[in-house]
Amino acid sequence: MDMNQYLEVFIEESREHLQNVNDQLMRFEKNTDDLGYVNEIFRSAHTLKGMSATMGFDDLAQLTHKMENVLDAVRNHQLDVHTEVLDALFESVDALEIMVQSISEGGDGQLDVKLLVQKLQRIVAEEPVAQHAASSIEYDELVQTLLSQTADQGFNAFEITVQLERTCLLKAARAYMVFDVLEQAGDVIKSAPTVQDIEQEKFESSFSVILVTNESQEKLQASIMEVSEVESVNIAAVPVKKETEVEELVSAEVAAAIQEVTVSAPSKSPVEEKRTPSNNKTIRVNIDRLDSLMNLFEELVIDRGRLEQISKELNNSELDETVERMSRISGDLQTIILNMRMVPVETVFNRFPRMVRQLSKDLGKQIELQIVGADTELDRTVIDEIGDPLVHLLRNAVDHGIEMPQARLENGKNEKGTIRLKAYHSGNHVFIDLEDDGAGINREKVLQKALDRGIIDGKTAETLTDKQVYELIFASGFSTAEQISDVSGRGVGLDVVKNTIESLGGSVTIDSNEGYGSRFSIQLPLTLSIISALLVQMSEERYALPLSSIIETAIVQPKEIMHVHGQKVIDFRGAIIPLIDLKELFTVPNSVQGDHYSVVIVKKGEKTAGLIVDSFIGQQEIVLKSLGHYLPGVFAISGATILGDGQVALIIDCNALIK
Repeated sequence: MDMNQYLEVFIEESREHLQNVNDQLMRFEKNTDDLGYVNEIFRSAHTLKGMSATMGFDDLAQLTHKMENVLDAVRNHQLDVHTEVLDALFESVDALEIMVQSISEGGDGQLDVKLLVQKLQRIVAEEPVAQHAASSIEYDELVQTLLSQTADQGFNAFEITVQLERTCLLKAARAYMVFDVLEQAGDVIKSAPTVQDIEQEKFESSFSVILVTNESQEKLQASIMEVSEVESVNIAAVPVKKETEVEELVSAEVAAAIQEVTVSAPSKSPVEEKRTPSNNKTIRVNIDRLDSLMNLFEELVIDRGRLEQISKELNNSELDETVERMSRISGDLQTIILNMRMVPVETVFNRFPRMVRQLSKDLGKQIELQIVGADTELDRTVIDEIGDPLVHLLRNAVDHGIEMPQARLENGKNEKGTIRLKAYHSGNHVFIDLEDDGAGINREKVLQKALDRGIIDGKTAETLTDKQVYELIFASGFSTAEQISDVSGRGVGLDVVKNTIESLGGSVTIDSNEGYGSRFSIQLPLTLSIISALLVQMSEERYALPLSSIIETAIVQPKEIMHVHGQKVIDFRGAIIPLIDLKELFTVPNSVQGDHYSVVIVKKGEKTAGLIVDSFIGQQEIVLKSLGHYLPGVFAISGATILGDGQVALIIDCNALIK
């Protein structure tokens, strides 16, 4: 069978299972009494082992199998959970992730995990309870009756204990083959563990059955030993009581059992209810196909705007009706396409708790990572790009931000530092804030490093504000680390963060309070394609304001405008908000002020402002186009769009106008 056709599905599902193992391990570390986490980890590891063995990735399957042994010992209370056990499991997950990454890049998924396998084997070998003895079979009255009846008919009864090799990967499959051999020789009366537990691999490496057969003990032994990965077989004859000795006891027990079954028959057991097949109707779609679909739809939106323009000019009722219907249908289609591309930032955030745990351990620090707003959604294109910048910022916070426990105690802080990762929507953007309660940024130290490296001169240094000084750490090669380490201090990171975020049409800002902590705020566009906007007129020029940033529009009389510290303000529903004249801001030519002001009230988080324009044109769906490399960094302009008449309108970034 050609397995290459399943490779992409294997890689995706392997990553999902490894992420689940990571998440559950992090939760289990905080509450080692809850074995529910261990069961969840075991299920994912078991599935991954089966998939890997099927696909032929033996190293991956072997390591997962060793992990299973440790997990099984933990959930059966045969192994105490301590730091060494958790560290070994985390190391195993790291190795598995490296193997899966190798496979995704066209490699063979092989990795030298000999030392790691030995560590896991050593942990299992230290179990206080013996693991290799098979479960004993309880001979109740029903079993005794069946055995006595078969003995009267001349059949032999044997208790057979099968020991599988410890290196056996697919224990359930080998057990099934043994059962197949036994059922061809006779009837299996009972097993320990139960057949269901054996099918689910809820046993170590051995199991026992009671078999009624005409075959000899020697023939059974030879038949079972022909099954691969069977280490040993122990067969013992079962002593059988006469039927009359158990007849009365059995009749009473059977009657009770029948009554119990009759009463409970109408209700389904929890296991049966869980086994109800779910109607899962999801498919995996290559992101390139969604990109192609989005590109085609963007062109459709531009043409739709052109049709709406022509319809207004011709004033034909039938054409108006057709265009209106097409607009509604294409609007619904647009919503569906955009939602298909939206992914929760949780897919990026999920890997950070594990990373922070390892870094804090390596550095000897105590750090708690708090994640807020993980369900905030972003376009898949943006999601794919923000992972590395956030990793750089987190490593920077762990290494430079959070102090050592002793230093924190001396400064009157809790010895455990806190890093807070928060995502939230604001208008047509998503903000990701990374805050820490560490040492903050030392202004003088940053300035001195910038002077030493020639990034600024002494005269410029005297005029810089705190915020401008903080921005210096984004300079290429800038680092305040005293020592180079694996975590940071190589002068690589924050300049990469800024370049990546800006390439996505976003921005990053810093706020810091020395001795109390720092905050990095990343602003990203919600989507890189289509947005709803309000078109406004300023002199001969047209601009677009994202509808998601707008609270409402208003007509303001000149007498309603007040001046505070040289700034125009108005009273908006009991709150004083500043006014920004966009014609002055963008130096719009031939600008003439009328007898009233058209104002668009916009928001950024909890802050609001009023934007003065000449007139409102109306709402429209627009395709966001980048200004490219010809006009980089234009203040308060996030892009441009092509209108229905072929004219270009600039898109105003309201978030940049509100500080």
